[in-house]
Amino acid sequence: MVTSGNNYKDKVSQLISWGHWFSFFNIIAAMLLGTRYIAHSEWPESILGQLYLGLSWVGHFGFLVFGFYILVLFPASFLIPSQRLMRLFAVLVGTIGLTGLLLDTHAYESLDLHLSPLVWDLLLSGEKTDLNARWQYLFVAVPAIFLMQLILSEWLWRKLRKLTRKHVGVPIAMIFGFCFLSSHLIYIWADANLYRPVTVQRSNFPLSYPMTAKTFMEKHGWLDRQEYAKRLDAQGIAESEHIRYPMNKLAFNDQGTGQNVLIVMIDSLRSDMVNKETMPYLTAFAQQNLNYSNHYSASNENAGGVFGLFYGLPAGYINSVRSANSSPVLLDTLKRRGYQFGLFSGNGFETSIYSEAIFSSRKLAKIADETNTNSDTKAIADWKDWLDTQSNDSPWFSYIELASIENFEEDGDFAPQFEPSLSSSDSNPANIDTTQLLKNSYRNAAYYVDELLIDVFDQLVANNALDNTVVVITSNHGNEFNETGTNSWGAETNYSRYQLKVPFIMHWPGSVPAQTTRATSHLDLVPTLMESLLATTTPVTDYSSGVSLFETSPKRRWVLAGSDRDIVVLQKNTTTVVDKHGNYRVYDQDYKLKSGGKPKLSTLMQVMHELKRFYQPE
Repeated sequence: MVTSGNNYKDKVSQLISWGHWFSFFNIIAAMLLGTRYIAHSEWPESILGQLYLGLSWVGHFGFLVFGFYILVLFPASFLIPSQRLMRLFAVLVGTIGLTGLLLDTHAYESLDLHLSPLVWDLLLSGEKTDLNARWQYLFVAVPAIFLMQLILSEWLWRKLRKLTRKHVGVPIAMIFGFCFLSSHLIYIWADANLYRPVTVQRSNFPLSYPMTAKTFMEKHGWLDRQEYAKRLDAQGIAESEHIRYPMNKLAFNDQGTGQNVLIVMIDSLRSDMVNKETMPYLTAFAQQNLNYSNHYSASNENAGGVFGLFYGLPAGYINSVRSANSSPVLLDTLKRRGYQFGLFSGNGFETSIYSEAIFSSRKLAKIADETNTNSDTKAIADWKDWLDTQSNDSPWFSYIELASIENFEEDGDFAPQFEPSLSSSDSNPANIDTTQLLKNSYRNAAYYVDELLIDVFDQLVANNALDNTVVVITSNHGNEFNETGTNSWGAETNYSRYQLKVPFIMHWPGSVPAQTTRATSHLDLVPTLMESLLATTTPVTDYSSGVSLFETSPKRRWVLAGSDRDIVVLQKNTTTVVDKHGNYRVYDQDYKLKSGGKPKLSTLMQVMHELKRFYQPE
């Protein structure tokens, strides 16, 4: 029995020693495969960023493979008594691990995503695409990986005694440990200081979760959390990639039509509010002009919706644009053509994207009456005064933001056209349905804004400007009153049609009134103005993800929306939401979760391409 016990201990000791060396050489193999992530990722510009890349490359794959050894092979060394059987088990584990890593590099190169439920569904789908074809070819490498592991296993077992005498295990472990610990310490500092050359590498490698210590640093007085949040929000560059916008220099046929442009942004106005009861004047204006009745904002939040309208890009690019301080090509072109700018807002351009990107190079109009909580009337009055100063010699671009509807709960003192409303709820609150109360108050605000629009239209007519002005009336996003039954109110709570579908009405001088029912997007305004107003000959794909609204039959099977966190694909009967980790949910047209619903591979491939197209290197 004593002899048997010693034999067991010797076998386990040999297998553990062999397992260390087997893991070491698999670490080297994993690092070599890991160079595919480095080749596909943005190369750090600073020396510290490059140092972090090297340390994290060595440390992460060392920790990843050794972690699998500790969790799988080390316990198995005690449970599998036969060294041949144990080595075969290790070979299978190594083959599966390297194959999984190979597939992950393929997913990262093709979709900029690591393996996730979405990626697996895409790879295993029955659709015949280039992605699936290339993925299937990868399995040709599996026998080669298995054979390599077998050869490595046998060679290490024969050379085990010789390798053990070298006493290099501790120095090697110290190197990997130093790289792992150093990379995390660098990331802690970079995260606290929003140092982009390091933080942008957060998701380069699979299963990478760099350490942060904001709570610890805050506790010891080394970090002011509020000041950090301000810097993070202001910069928006912690994980943004460099953008190339536009992709090529713009070319033009001529100086364009020289027509004026007026955009009226009615914050938080959903599409179905444009009806004869709620907004009769805007409804009449829509009937007399171009009404795009199946139109969607680029996002369900303020910044993303406005960003998509002015840049013609999905909201996923917003942080990269803020980081690069890129102004919209539309406004830059108007400025070069000598357009005069008049910018007016009912809430003082409260959304930061205006000052940080869209109008960063232009002076924002200030609302003089700071004490007036509902200052849309002041914004329109200022616009009318400004319009009177414009000469007929120079074209102008004007933007009016109206905030009454978005602030309907705060500024609920509107004319009680629809009752009961917030202004009358004190009479008998117990008998009042809260949803109806809020919706009536919202409609009262819409009715109020509708009357304000009369002033705008009348002023254009009085100044003889309407026949020479492109007028666009739309909204940044919609507003929900829990119609989806998911306890969703307002905006930024889900991606249903109630929060994304908005009015889009355009007066184009000389055009025939028409209602367009095909799906259109905020991303389409920039191509429309650039082509039909400013006469660019540059392909739309060089500066926008949209298509011209005058395109008679665009081949559009989907509309893109979302935020810097989510990708949203709107199709005729479905809405697909994909988060930044690759998890997805498919909803029907009523925004009810579809059990077993899966996105179409070809569609997702097109969407993924569109979301990284402007990041491609020159």
